[in-house]
Amino acid sequence: MLASPLVAASETVLDLPEFGPGSLVSESGLAPLPFVVTVWVAGLYLWGVAVLRRRGDRWPLGRTLSFVGLGMGSFLLATCSGLAAYDTTLLSAHMVQHMVLSMLVPLALALGAPVTLALRTLPAAPRRWLLTVLHSRVARVLSFPPLTLALYVISPWALYFSDWYEASLRSAYVHEMMHVHLVLVGALFFWPLMGIDPVPGRVAYPFRLLMVVLTLPFHAFLGITIMGQTELLGGDWYPSLHDGPMGAWLPDPHDDQHLAGGILWGSGDIVGVGFIVVLFVQWARSSFKEAAREDRRLDLMEARARQRSE
Repeated sequence: MLASPLVAASETVLDLPEFGPGSLVSESGLAPLPFVVTVWVAGLYLWGVAVLRRRGDRWPLGRTLSFVGLGMGSFLLATCSGLAAYDTTLLSAHMVQHMVLSMLVPLALALGAPVTLALRTLPAAPRRWLLTVLHSRVARVLSFPPLTLALYVISPWALYFSDWYEASLRSAYVHEMMHVHLVLVGALFFWPLMGIDPVPGRVAYPFRLLMVVLTLPFHAFLGITIMGQTELLGGDWYPSLHDGPMGAWLPDPHDDQHLAGGILWGSGDIVGVGFIVVLFVQWARSSFKEAAREDRRLDLMEARARQRSE
């Protein structure tokens, strides 16, 4: 008889050894859905790069490393390594996974410019379909900066301070959908701000910088709130694990929740500062390119003026 999905998640945390750095490797396993997604997405990206090279076109190596290595690699690490094995056992492990999926993965994927790659390699008909999607009203709404900022800020509060988080601990399906949600919301927010692709929702660099800065106090406030919360996230899930074979090494749930809040606070600020650095670099490059274009325009005007005077 098939196990209920409400039991499936709990069965994966019944007999894990004490968590440590080596557990990231020793307790890793290939979860079917994340592994298939990683192989297909990374494979399609590499196929597009190969098409460009066969055509004699160049594609920056940094974009490939960002998308395939850092982006999909981090996604696979967060969902198939020992970190994933303990994400329903330790709230602190889940919080590391949360930050990787909601911030690091979307940033790396955006810097890989997969939409640009697709537009340069797809056949005519699929390219038209993609352009139709990019120019659609739905895409404009979903990439509207105030909306994406609100979704990015509100969704973690909805996750941790509702029944959603406890449901993700008890249901394998809800658990996987939570991972997808974290990546999608992060992508909707960061892709127009940090990415290179011609997607809707792109705004001037000062406004991009402002929106990223606004996320810093949000992570700090949420982390501090979780640290000071006397009620445990996930209901009685974490205390119930102490009655099983892992009870000998599991930390006190309140202490682990305090650590998880600190991870959210500290890592949110660190990654946020990294985003600001990336934005400044992009802004500087854009300014240099604009200055070079202006210099060429002025040189052309001077050359034409000399020709008219002769």
